[in-house]
Order: sequence, then C-alpha cells, then structure tokens
Amino acid sequence: MSVHYQRHGEVGVISIANPPVNALSQAVRRGLLDALQAGIADQQAQALVVMAEGRTFIAGADIREFGKPPQAPLLPDVISQLEACPKPLVASLHGTALGGGLEVALGCHYRVALASTRVGLPEVKLGLLPGAGGTQRLPRLTGVANALDIITSGRFVEATEAHAIGILDAISDAATPLEAGLAAARAVLAGEQTTRITGQLPAPDADPQAMATMRAQLESSVPELFSPFRIVEAIDACTQAASLEEGLRQERALFLACMDSPQRAGLIHLFFAARSPHLVPGVENAAPFTQLALIGEHPLFDTLQQAAQRAGITLTPADANTELCLLAPGADASTCPGQAVTLALRQLPAPISAALDAAIDTHIDIDLPSASLSLVLAEHGAFHELVNHHASALDQQRAALTLKALRANVVVTRSPGVLSTLHDAAAQAPAQGTQTALEQASLALAQQGACYRESDIDLLSVEAMGYPRHSGGAHRQATLAQPASDTSSTTARNAHS
Repeated sequence: MSVHYQRHGEVGVISIANPPVNALSQAVRRGLLDALQAGIADQQAQALVVMAEGRTFIAGADIREFGKPPQAPLLPDVISQLEACPKPLVASLHGTALGGGLEVALGCHYRVALASTRVGLPEVKLGLLPGAGGTQRLPRLTGVANALDIITSGRFVEATEAHAIGILDAISDAATPLEAGLAAARAVLAGEQTTRITGQLPAPDADPQAMATMRAQLESSVPELFSPFRIVEAIDACTQAASLEEGLRQERALFLACMDSPQRAGLIHLFFAARSPHLVPGVENAAPFTQLALIGEHPLFDTLQQAAQRAGITLTPADANTELCLLAPGADASTCPGQAVTLALRQLPAPISAALDAAIDTHIDIDLPSASLSLVLAEHGAFHELVNHHASALDQQRAALTLKALRANVVVTRSPGVLSTLHDAAAQAPAQGTQTALEQASLALAQQGACYRESDIDLLSVEAMGYPRHSGGAHRQATLAQPASDTSSTTARNAHS
C-alpha cells in the first residue's frame, strides 16, 4: 500500500510508503486523501501526523507520470484538503522534502524535521515553477526575498536555515521521523507548541526592492530562461492578490505557461538523459570489477582511491589478480597484465601519447591488451565519457559500473567517441558558429553509431561542451530543425545500426 493510516494513542499517523523516494504518484495522492479522511473520522485521534517511510520524505513528483495527462486528484487539491483538516496536522520531515513534497509540508499546520533534512523547490531546473501553492505559501512563511532566492535558484536548504527563516517550526533530535512527529503532535495537544495554517497567514508585504534586484540578477545571469521570470511574477502575485485562492489561480496560469514552454521540454529531456547514461544496452546482470590497478598519477586517481573502500573495490598493484587497469596519461601500458581490461585516461584536447592514441584509434595492440577502453575526461560538467574501442560490451558495462561505484559519472559510447568529435567541431568553427557546428557533428555521430542513445550526445554536449541546457542538447535541436523526412531517415538508420 502506498499510504496507510494507524493511530498511536491520541495521534493518528498518515505514513507514505512509495520507494525509493516516496514520489507523489496518483496512488500516493489518492492515498493521502483517503488516509486524511480516515484520520479525521477517527474520533480517538486528536491530532494527525504526515510522514514517510524509508530514507526520505516526499522527494517530488513521480517521473513516470511526466508527459502524461494528469490524473485526479491533482496535487493542489490534495494540499488544499490537507490545509483544511479540522485537526492539528503535523508534517514530520527527514531526508529531503522537495518540490511537491515541500508543498505538501507547507499545507500542513506544523513542520518538524530531523537535523539532516533538506528542503527545496527545484522545479526551475526543469523549466517549471511550483504549481501546488509553493509560490503562494512559502512567501507567507519566509518573506519575499527569501522565497525569491529559494525558488528561482532551486537550491536545497539545510534544516538549520529552514528553521531560521520560518519554513520549519522545529528541528528534532529524535531518531526517526515517527518519533519526531509523535512528539511534536503531543506538544501541540499539550499547548506547548502552536500550529499555523499557512494559507491563512497574511500575505507578505510587497518588496519592490527585492523584486527589482532579482529581475536584474536574472536578466544578467539567465536572460534566455523562461521559468525564473514567471516565478518572480507568481511571488509578486502572492503580495498583490486579494486572497490565497486568487494567488493560487495566478500561480496555476503561470505554471501552465511554463508547461507549454519549449524550455520545459528540453530540460525534462535532459533530466531523463542523465538518469542511466552508464548502461550499455543489452547487457544484463553485470557486476563491477573488484580488483583495480591505477597506473601512473592523475588527480582523478585521488578521488577513486578515497571511494574504493566504501565501494568494496580493492586497489591492487598490476598483477595476476588485476581485473581493470587504469592508465594515467603518459603511463606505460605494458605494465598492465594481459588478463586485465585496460582503460586509458584521455584529457581533451591533449592526447595521452602518440603511440597510445594510434593504438586506440586504429585498434592495433601496440601497447595495449586486446580489450581497450578510454575514459575521456571532460574539462567541465559532471560526466566523463567511457569509449569502447575494442572491448566487449560486458567489459565496458563492468568498467562503467566500477567507475560509478567510485563516484565517477560516465556516459558509455563507442569509438570514435562523442566528446572528441564535438570538441574538434567546436574548435574548427567560427566563434558565432559553435552551436551550429555541435549540432551538425551530433547528427554525424548518430549516423555513425557512436552513441548507444542519441540523448547521450545531448547530455555530453550540454555538460561538457557548454551547449545551452534549456535547449535540451545539440542533437535534439538538430533533429527538431530537420525536415520530417530527414528525421525519419535518421531514426531508421539508427534502428538498423
């Protein structure tokens, strides 16, 4: 069951169980309303607690519902009913309370959190704004300037700051959210704590200076983005609207405008692109390598060494036990034992060595064992590229899982690789033609079969090459610009590659 109700003495507990992050699926939204009604009807329950099981409170919307028609009950309606609860309603937070999760908490009458909790409204990162009251309720608690900062940045707010600015009513040292919620509810019933119905609080005073400062900041830093400016409008509406209901109507209209924006589509495309770019299609039941040798010196090796013990990976000298051998630029490949899969680090734009590049690019085993991968290190961004030159798909997948276990995010590709091609295209283009060059190169890469997924090109073009994030990536834009017949032929070619 996604949501269940149980009473603990005089306190009824509404508990959400929708692993892994208790996302607000349709079943959870319906379950919240059903459990709320059960709690209201329970005559022995004098107060109610909303909490979540597992490692976090509600971490946001259910991504499986992205792009699908909304199903009732909608989140704004759920939160309105939570806020209208006739009994004191406590939200007990832990882990993260993000997006709709924080909006649910704002609809409750009292918010307590474990000390490690973080809260936030990160919808702006998907080209959206909080559409279930976040722009109307948060300013009532924090004031205009704090709300502008938190919502336009989408940043996570630590519990201590959230308490200081009014989002949280208390921070608990309890061991579990259940213990924290029950203690807070009993304190409310004993008159030791006071609840607040957020929507009934007066709207914050208008802050023209904060508004002007934020608009100027956005014009300077992200003038091309759509949703941050709509967030400013929504918070302005909070200060001007005659009632919460009027402010919510204006927020909804601005939310729907963001939903219709091409930027929202591009950013959500990238969101999905970043979910599993380390997976090699068709490879199942692969496991990370557990015996790893690091040959030479490189700053990345320091990071890998720090993560190895926690990941259950043993760092060994290059010997008969070595399963994966990582070569720093300039290192001697002949030191890698013959049974090991060899992975050579490459730094753009400099090659690691002429002989090694030649061996990789021509599939000749000059200084490399027969299985060969390279890790192309991006100068910027969170993702590197793991290129398969002449390794098996299974070995590439195992290497990717090893790097991921060691806290290195990778995108898996095939020779000749995506980043080097994009880098060369950008380097040869005139200053004003870089984006066009990246788009043309992305089409060629897809046709050559260099990527397992075309979205991988988009991810690397944005994360490593600086292509505008809100456009969704170079290949996506190039495909959108193609005539329909060209797009169909490209898709057909990829289907047969």
